[in-house]
Amino acid sequence: MNDLIKLDFFDLVLALGIMGIAVTLSLWQKLQLENQLIMATGRSILQLLVIGSLLDVIFALDNPLAVILILAIMVTIATIVARNRISKKIIGLIPIVWLSIFASTAFTLAYTMILIIQPLSWYDPQYIIPLTGMVLGNAMNSAALGGERLASNINNNGLEIETHLSLGATPKQAVESYRKEAIRTSLIPTLNQMMVVGLVSLPGMFTGQVLGGSPPLEAASYQILILFMIALTNLITAILITEGVSRKFFNSSFQLINR
Repeated sequence: MNDLIKLDFFDLVLALGIMGIAVTLSLWQKLQLENQLIMATGRSILQLLVIGSLLDVIFALDNPLAVILILAIMVTIATIVARNRISKKIIGLIPIVWLSIFASTAFTLAYTMILIIQPLSWYDPQYIIPLTGMVLGNAMNSAALGGERLASNINNNGLEIETHLSLGATPKQAVESYRKEAIRTSLIPTLNQMMVVGLVSLPGMFTGQVLGGSPPLEAASYQILILFMIALTNLITAILITEGVSRKFFNSSFQLINR
């Protein structure tokens, strides 16, 4: 395989031309997306340069505390983003979202690192940080989709839920169908991606490794692992987040609270 063709500063300047074309098209079509495109471009550059510099330091330190710190920051940011996409009327949701994302990500990573990859050290930043980043971003979306769908379903079907409660159903039984629907909804993007991967799309992990000089079959093996990790993490996240959100809609007397 050929060595990776490195991009220098001039190449990155030329890459900005891609977004320049996008802004020009927005102006031409009067879409009023120019500010958002410029803002997204600036944030992407800044955030990736910062994380690239930070990871250079962490890789050089090769210290478990530094790795744990960056992972905790990543989980916390993912939690805040996911929580902000769920109904603002639900109080005390941050701990539920954090624990749901953390538990699902930690379980999948532990399984992968211990049984499959088996690096020399469990905290090897070369493996655990990129894997966490890919899994965590998807878990964040799963939490947001599942939590928001469940909250919306409960709010829109309050009379039916109260009818179930009046007939002797427990709160869990009364919202079970809505919870299952929310979980299925949160898994739709993941399942769609798995159905067409390699046929319609080539995921970032695969293309990145191939561009880096890895044999395509080896890159495909890692991409399979990533897809399976994402699927399990998203499912566990959705199960935990919907369980936590559903409990926020009932008081200690098992009465439905309007959110």
